[in-house]
Amino acid sequence: MRVFKGKQFSRWAAAEGISEADLCQAAGEAFAGQFEADLGGYLFKKRISRSGGGKSGGYRTILGFRKANSERIFYLYGFPKNVRANITAREQTALATNAAFLTGSTDDQIDALKLKGTIIELECGI
Repeated sequence: MRVFKGKQFSRWAAAEGISEADLCQAAGEAFAGQFEADLGGYLFKKRISRSGGGKSGGYRTILGFRKANSERIFYLYGFPKNVRANITAREQTALATNAAFLTGSTDDQIDALKLKGTIIELECGI
């Protein structure tokens, strides 16, 4: 499994102190079917715990991946639970469009996005 994060998500996660190890662990759980919600359009909600706290008071991330026949998972968006309860319908539509593009991309397209710095691949070893 290959795990990616967008540039904006990467800045947010760094500011919140979310480690790549935490992201890798959560991605592995989500890929194994352990996610909080299937939002449709290849979007899934996955909780990540705060350092020193539990998942219920932590962060919510929106992931893009295909449940079947996929080897890639993308972190698209994240937010602390205490700041907002969920994404809006408009955000969900935009994220679903992004997820559909990324999950349907060829390896060459993914490599081009990595080269441009649009997405970053995590070294998860999963």
